[in-house]
Amino acid sequence: MKVQSVLGDLVPSDLGRTLTHEHLSLDFHHFYFDAPKHLRSYVTDEKKISLGNVGVLRQYPYSSHYNIQFCDDDTNEKVIEDLHLYKKWCGGNCTIVENTTTGIRRDLKFYRKAALETGVNVVAGTGHYLEMTQKSGELSLTIEQMSELYTKEIVSGVDVSSAHDGSDIIKCGFLGEIASNWPITDFEKRAIQASAEVSATLGCGVTFHPARDPRAPFEVIRLYLEAGGKADKCIMSHLDRTIHNNDTLLEFAKLGVYNQLDLFGTECSLYQFAMHLDMPSDAQRMDSVIVLAKAGYEDRILMSHDIHTKHRLLGFGGHGYAHILNNVLPKLKLKGLTEDQIEKITVTNPANWIAFNI
Repeated sequence: MKVQSVLGDLVPSDLGRTLTHEHLSLDFHHFYFDAPKHLRSYVTDEKKISLGNVGVLRQYPYSSHYNIQFCDDDTNEKVIEDLHLYKKWCGGNCTIVENTTTGIRRDLKFYRKAALETGVNVVAGTGHYLEMTQKSGELSLTIEQMSELYTKEIVSGVDVSSAHDGSDIIKCGFLGEIASNWPITDFEKRAIQASAEVSATLGCGVTFHPARDPRAPFEVIRLYLEAGGKADKCIMSHLDRTIHNNDTLLEFAKLGVYNQLDLFGTECSLYQFAMHLDMPSDAQRMDSVIVLAKAGYEDRILMSHDIHTKHRLLGFGGHGYAHILNNVLPKLKLKGLTEDQIEKITVTNPANWIAFNI
């Protein structure tokens, strides 16, 4: 069993506390939304992030071009600072699973730099994000071509040298996040099917980003399983903003995949991506964790933050990568989770999922 980090192979016991759905660098410019007219002066391009506007950004994070540019020097500096604190407060080994894929500007060289400078293990993903984010040349890829690409980036690695001469190679360690809309497009279906083939062949983990419709996770997993994917190597992300009914959540859990609540720290009254939906609070996310654990699914629960905008980093007034560690886990203990259950959810389950099992 092994885990492929951006610095080389690890054994699963090296991972420690693991956040299975985070971003260290990406470009989210495709997802800009205008703020209400009377609030736009707080989020203009000229404004960075300050005490005077971070409150507005917490409610309208996608209305600031600066905030959704999570790939500039300002971001990189604060990400490194945040990871240093995450490492310090973990008090031992800790890991970030970086979920950026083709379409939203993956930066493998920065992920390696972050791992080297902070001592946090970083595992990078391969795959494709939503069809709407892809360049035209990607859209014609067949399942076979996608499978070949994903396999190459995991087995042989990605050439990040400036001369592309093979002198600087970084290997990916899982598939994801593989993203789809609703209805799922043909391109997105091919990416799901290709990830199933590669995961089954290599024994590596895969993570899916579903659309904001409660039917979407079920359909993604149907496509994945029918293409040969294994349930115990698969994560369904963002269940906290997708399935809001406990009965439906437990019905989904029967499929045997990892159930991920990964928007911890996000609390807003008007969710810009789907204004008709109520974004759950952290308290509600924790209640979902408890519901799954009490139903016997404690070995299929994962938690993370999905940090992908500046305002959620500590250095910009946010909660940072240690929010679950500092604030959520103590509350889960008060709600009745045992130390063994917390260890399973934050250490054992991530290691079992991401380790190559062949």
